[in-house]
Amino acid sequence: MSEKRDYYEVLGVSKDASEKDLKKAFRSLARKFHPDKNDSPDADEKFKEIQEAYAVLSDSEKRRNYDRFGHNTPGGSPFGPGGFQGFNINLDDILGGDFFSSFFGGGRRRTTQSQGNDILVRHEITLHSILTGGKDEIEVELPVSCDECNGTGAKDGITNSCSDCDGSGQVRVRQQIGPFVQDSVRACRTCAGSGRTFASKCKKCSGGGTITEQQVLRFEIPKGAQDGTRLRMRNKGQPAPFGNGIAGDLFIELTVQEHSWFERNGMDLIMSLPLGYTDLALGTTITLPHIDDKDLVIKVPQGTNSGDTITIHSRGIPSSRGMGRGDVVILCKLHMPKKFNKATKKSLENLRDELAGDTDVIDRIINDAEDRRK
Repeated sequence: MSEKRDYYEVLGVSKDASEKDLKKAFRSLARKFHPDKNDSPDADEKFKEIQEAYAVLSDSEKRRNYDRFGHNTPGGSPFGPGGFQGFNINLDDILGGDFFSSFFGGGRRRTTQSQGNDILVRHEITLHSILTGGKDEIEVELPVSCDECNGTGAKDGITNSCSDCDGSGQVRVRQQIGPFVQDSVRACRTCAGSGRTFASKCKKCSGGGTITEQQVLRFEIPKGAQDGTRLRMRNKGQPAPFGNGIAGDLFIELTVQEHSWFERNGMDLIMSLPLGYTDLALGTTITLPHIDDKDLVIKVPQGTNSGDTITIHSRGIPSSRGMGRGDVVILCKLHMPKKFNKATKKSLENLRDELAGDTDVIDRIINDAEDRRK
């Protein structure tokens, strides 16, 4: 900032503001402009400005000098030759313990119950299964709580309260965060947050509390499911550490197989249909197998140009909300052979002369442009 603003203006308080008013203003602005909560490019600079203003006005001697001399305090900056470098303050007192807990995993609530991690598995489905929906299943190897030690990881399932965290699973630590001193809470490393320790490991799970087991998961594929749709199975994920808590969730992410000729665009199915010149000129009917097990009949009108589209309504993907089906959109393209035999080439040359008519190429270009603009 090129010119310092008035400290009272920075905090938005009057010159007779009390210590309580200053703390309240600082708390509100610090929450608003802290760089970890505000993505604005100037948030860091504003936060420093707020800190500096509060550092002066919350100190009775510095505030008295500032009220008398403003920013032109005799002897230079009230913070010494280096200027303002921040100040040590316990943010639990000013901002409350929950402010930094959102950034550093802290928190005030003590709990011995934890939750296992979520698990993500991917399952491939077809366009046909999206159209019809219905039951499906997948066989996967999943972690489960060890039946030998009841998930505790201890031999015979016997555990003791952790002495480092007194069984809470959490320890309080003090750390320096820039100019601040912050008390925060983290998981106890001795017991990995479980609050329990043991002398001997379970042989079956090697002390981990979990073993793997082959399972068959059955689920419903919703009609109209998108690629990447996730289905949630509660408490089918990783068991809680050492059997103390609830298991995480399992998510099945659906991935749609690539179809031989269709591409999906929302509820519509898009395809390209290569046709010979005679099919475009004279018209034709093409029959294809479709994902709904009924033939898709494509009627190509006489005089179709390469690049024209044909739409067949209500033969696409169903709406996930039960609001009908999308369309099938066919892009007609001229399929040009790479090679011709002599007889075919001669026939094409004669045909070219017949189709050219009396108009030259410029006239045809102008006529085509006029048709496009209609």
